[in-house]
Amino acid sequence: MHPVAPTTAPPPAVPVRAVRDAVDGPTFDRGVGYQREGRVVTVDWDPHERVLTSLVRGSGSRTYRCVISLDARLDVVDDHCSCPMRVACKHVAATLLHTGARPAMTSGRIPAAWNHALSALTTPATPPTTAQDAPPLALQIRVDGLPKHPTDTWSPSSLSLSARPVRRTAKGTWAAASDIGWETLRYSYGWSRTPVDPAARTWFRELYAMHLESRYMSGAWLALGQCSRYLWPHLAAAAELGIELVGPARSDVVRLLGSATLHLDVVADGDAVRVGPRLLLGDEEATAPVRGAVGTTGLFTWHDVNPRVLTLAPVAHALTEPVLALLDLPTVVVPAGDVPALMADTYPRLRRTVRVTSSDGSVDLPEPDRPVLVVTCDFTSPAAVRLHWDWEYALGGARARRPLVVTPQDAAVRDLDVEAEIVHRVEDAVHDLPRLGAFRVVAQHEFAGLAALDVAETLLPLLAGLDGVRTEAGDVPAYVALHDAPHVTVAVRDTTDADWFDLSVTVTVEGRDVPFADLFRALAVGDDRLLLADGAWLRLDHPALDDLRRLIEEAARLEDRPGRLRLNPYRTSLWADLTDLADEVEQSTTWQQKVDGFVRLLRDGPGPSTDRPVPATVHADLRPYQREGFAWLAMCWEHGLGGVLADDMGLGKTLQTLALVAHAREQQPDAPPFLVVAPASVVGNWAAEAARFTPTLRVVTLGETARRSGVPLADAVAGADVVVTSYALFRIEHDDVRALDWSGLVLDEAQFVKNHATRANAHARALRVPFKLAITGTPLENDVTELWAILAIVAPGLFPSAARFRDDVARPVEAAARPTADDATRAEAARALAHLRRRMRPVLLRRTKEQVAPDLPDRQEQTHLVDLAPAHRRAYDTHLQRERSRLLGLLDDFDANRLAIFRSLTTLRRLALDASLVDPDRYASVPSSKLDALLDQLAPVAAEGHRALVFSQFTGYLRLVADRCRTAGLAYEYLDGRTRRRGDVVDRFRTGSAPLFLVSLRAGGFGLNLTEADYVYLLDPWWNPAVEQQAVDRTHRIGQDRKVMVNRLVAAGTIEEKVMALAARKRAVFDAVLGDDEQAFARAITADDVRGLLEG
Repeated sequence: MHPVAPTTAPPPAVPVRAVRDAVDGPTFDRGVGYQREGRVVTVDWDPHERVLTSLVRGSGSRTYRCVISLDARLDVVDDHCSCPMRVACKHVAATLLHTGARPAMTSGRIPAAWNHALSALTTPATPPTTAQDAPPLALQIRVDGLPKHPTDTWSPSSLSLSARPVRRTAKGTWAAASDIGWETLRYSYGWSRTPVDPAARTWFRELYAMHLESRYMSGAWLALGQCSRYLWPHLAAAAELGIELVGPARSDVVRLLGSATLHLDVVADGDAVRVGPRLLLGDEEATAPVRGAVGTTGLFTWHDVNPRVLTLAPVAHALTEPVLALLDLPTVVVPAGDVPALMADTYPRLRRTVRVTSSDGSVDLPEPDRPVLVVTCDFTSPAAVRLHWDWEYALGGARARRPLVVTPQDAAVRDLDVEAEIVHRVEDAVHDLPRLGAFRVVAQHEFAGLAALDVAETLLPLLAGLDGVRTEAGDVPAYVALHDAPHVTVAVRDTTDADWFDLSVTVTVEGRDVPFADLFRALAVGDDRLLLADGAWLRLDHPALDDLRRLIEEAARLEDRPGRLRLNPYRTSLWADLTDLADEVEQSTTWQQKVDGFVRLLRDGPGPSTDRPVPATVHADLRPYQREGFAWLAMCWEHGLGGVLADDMGLGKTLQTLALVAHAREQQPDAPPFLVVAPASVVGNWAAEAARFTPTLRVVTLGETARRSGVPLADAVAGADVVVTSYALFRIEHDDVRALDWSGLVLDEAQFVKNHATRANAHARALRVPFKLAITGTPLENDVTELWAILAIVAPGLFPSAARFRDDVARPVEAAARPTADDATRAEAARALAHLRRRMRPVLLRRTKEQVAPDLPDRQEQTHLVDLAPAHRRAYDTHLQRERSRLLGLLDDFDANRLAIFRSLTTLRRLALDASLVDPDRYASVPSSKLDALLDQLAPVAAEGHRALVFSQFTGYLRLVADRCRTAGLAYEYLDGRTRRRGDVVDRFRTGSAPLFLVSLRAGGFGLNLTEADYVYLLDPWWNPAVEQQAVDRTHRIGQDRKVMVNRLVAAGTIEEKVMALAARKRAVFDAVLGDDEQAFARAITADDVRGLLEG
């Protein structure tokens, strides 16, 4: 209940008795509902004037104001409301009821509520007016709509009754008076000028309220047809209160009877039939010519002969339009020749809308048969059926079909209630047949497959047993159940794709072939049966078929294109399960060889059992781990299996691969060349390494497109053993590359295809070659899904699609990386990582320097924190605050704002190096603290005869380093992405005397052998530790005979310190996936990571 605002004095508690006296019964009930719903907003009480004033919320958005006067006994003397009813309304009732239901309000000098309530008992009451004191009242009723002149036309449907209060005069006549009119009933004082029996006043007010329930009125006469159905018991109660029902004239008689009926009467008239309306008032058949309706609740007649008599009575059911039309209907005679048509067509229509009788029993009125729902079944095949539904009506021995959908023309002749009952019964019965869907009776259904079988075996028998339904089926197919166990044959056949083989599964039952596509679809959706084209069907709950469904689903997940089943030799467990299940197995020789090879890789891995002699054409003494790596590669190649050679940088991956190519040339001297795709900066290195270690191999390097060189690709590579191209040319020339035959594809620095959405990755996957090899020291840099991108090239199908890999592996691992991860989440991630390593083990070979090169000199790493100069610090802090505010607003939608976020982070990283990198004009005079610290270290390093590699991601900063070195007299070589003839630059450093090599991290951080240097400087840390590791391994690799000193320069109190912490977590990720650490989990940089970079 809503609180009521306090007033100057608490209102008295009006008793329920007084409320009931003030309003009629229905209004009282609605007032109770309004009060309980808390619609009374405020109630004010003026104790001097004894007036209640309230605000009450209506049913809509309006609020109404009530003013109610009370006498000393708390009876209502007068009331008024701003609603259309004006007086004695539900808002007044709610207000009065609220005074008795409100909480007690007492404070200060205001008398308590109990005092007001009890004061009514001690206040002398005004003697009430009695019936003996009051003059008699009557309700005068007149017929409206009668013609004023005998020649005027009129119709019964235009007649109505209206009434008004009248009072007996001293002459004994009945007359209206202004003080007892309907309008003055809105105000109690209007009836108080002349003594009126309170009970009579209440009776008139209730009648007035009944009218206002349906329509607002004005004027002296009240239309009785607009009153509610409560009119009739109310009129019946008038006599008990001494209220007469009178007509306009003194001699008029008004009779109120208990009931009225109006129907159509059919009686014989010889061979003809008379049809006309019959009106009964009570038990009397009305003969008065003037008749009409009182709204839809009653009927009346008017006998305009002295004495004039008005007879009225209620009907049991509301009068419908067809029944009201009977008032205007004359009696008609149907000729004998038309009687059959009347009974066959018109009578059924009439009886749907009005009651039809034969009062003298002279005409036999048959009861029509109940409608029958007829379903006609048409089986076009054992797997297809059409159902047609319509209604059948029988009358007088004839039968007629009606459409299921009701038309305006036949609505009157149909029993719609019975039709609805039958339809409801059918739909309830069919509800339990799931294959028929959300079944509804409509004009036509079409069912296919198992649903057709259900129609024949279940639906038709079910419908035949329902009352009011008949089935008509033509030729129903002869369905046959197959009970024998299925016979399963599994076959694997070669395709043009070296990595994939077509998988076919054949099932037969009792000599019948079961179409595989239909079987797979039925198993996938969980059907319990399968229907064959000839009408035979089998159950699918056989254990062999259940296992087959699981295996087929697993095989289907390996294939991106739906509707095709293929298998690859990397899924030996799936093949083993299929062969265990099958009664017969057919497999190609190529498939068997690949599976055998993969099983050996899975069982043995690299080692003595896979040893191969190193070809004599390899001019190098391979270390033991390199021989094992070569032998592993040779076995992969011999069996047509791809792999990932993921040794640490500097362990001779190029040499091992060249040894494989030499081995392949020994075995297949006339085979096509191997295609090597590498970063542009490394293409020349491949040629140099091949010339050094395998000089008998003819190597062709591609530095420009065929269009630019003018030499077709086929001519350029003719006679080559190895063709080396860049990733850019591989992408541009892909169509020409695909047109040629290759012995294998080698992807050097395969992290270049770590994004499965790139064209380079898609081209590498699409290229059809017998063997694919990925070479990378960092198969994982940022995200676990990078592994899938590489493995999808060399071992397609080893894992399902990227989406499945993300769900099964990446997401559990990422969830465990969150600080809020619980033990269960971390355990799930550990299981996912174990599954990942177990699957990768046969196709990924990784050895670390610590494992296989113990003789490699130590590497000492040191981090130097550099304090920014005051001017540099001010510049950095100013931009930090600006970028921090901007970034924190972008992090709510990290993916959408990724570019803007990384742009801001790059700005902060540049500021930490040198403020002039962000604004050269503004910060030209601001010194770079890190550049000063770097020169302080480089000078003594060079003076002591050491040589150093200096790496930076930012070429702008690298040029500033070059300027300072030139000013300091320190010789250097320089390499970034725009450097021409990179091989010459590298050779100059390796064979020259310049102590420094300034290298862009992206352009020269991989594929180079720079063991001449023993110092490494990393000027700008990044959160991808794999990139830094590659840069360091340019010098810390096989061939290095000096201790390598790695120096990281980090600007203190800047984003660089945060980046170092993030990089440490990334290194743990790498170890978790590729090593044995199951406590770290992989994830790409996230919004939380960025927030961490901005803290402090």
